[in-house]
Amino acid sequence: MSTADRLTDALYGAGWSTVKKLPEPVAARLGRTIADIAWKRRGKGVQRLEANYARVVPGAGPERLAELSRAGMRSYLRYWMESFRLPAWSAERIRTGFDPKDVHHLTEGLDAGKGVILALPHLANWDLAGAWVTTALRTPFTTVAERLKPETLYDRFVAYREGLGMEVLPHSGGAAFGTLARRLRDGGLVCLVADRDLSASGVEVDFFGEQARMPAGPALLAQHTGALLLPVTLWYDDSPVMHGRVHPAIEVPESGTRAEKTSVMTQALADAFATGIAEHPEDWHMLQRLWLADLDPAKGPS
Repeated sequence: MSTADRLTDALYGAGWSTVKKLPEPVAARLGRTIADIAWKRRGKGVQRLEANYARVVPGAGPERLAELSRAGMRSYLRYWMESFRLPAWSAERIRTGFDPKDVHHLTEGLDAGKGVILALPHLANWDLAGAWVTTALRTPFTTVAERLKPETLYDRFVAYREGLGMEVLPHSGGAAFGTLARRLRDGGLVCLVADRDLSASGVEVDFFGEQARMPAGPALLAQHTGALLLPVTLWYDDSPVMHGRVHPAIEVPESGTRAEKTSVMTQALADAFATGIAEHPEDWHMLQRLWLADLDPAKGPS
């Protein structure tokens, strides 16, 4: 393991071991302080965040984009502070920490014996939303995690999410897809963060007026298993409670090839994501390249 990898792993380890012991107001202030320092330094992540917000908020000038990126970094660090502390939260704190609307789309699908796929963008705190599902609804689910470097850091994330009641599969193509399909055919729940394609072979969609790629997995799983595909969007306000909405199911088209159906469904998913992101752009934590115009074709997403 390189020195940089060891340092990265140590920093995340310190976060989970130290931040979770802090009183909540202290952790919140620490997050805002770190966010403001990072924002003022204007590193690559902050610059990319502003470039992405420029697509989401067309016509925004430099001052507005700077305001958005500062709020975006504060939202991003709120996510990390909450995530470091989630393992120490009581069941009651988790239940009261998230206020989702239209959950009936999810519960009715599960009650009907259908599998359900929840697809989310990188908005607010998807880990908290997942912990709420396992705690408030007492419903386990399966998800997929990107393999991180160093491997020890990936292991930390897996242990963290499994500790919140999630089954975590590595992002490894067909093997993960087969397991997800089995869970859905058994009437289970699958949750996927799905606004950024990690394979460089995803479905092209129109996203805020430009072409981007999003993963085909959610749409393909719905077609293969008959599971409901439900978009979910999340957002913060000034309270300690995160908010969210479960959108109506994306239907499988009645006609067309598998590729055509997947394209239509993935575009509908992108449209639902865009609705939530446009309403709360500062809570979209996209510090990487996303649109095709920004990607190096030889390298894919980075």
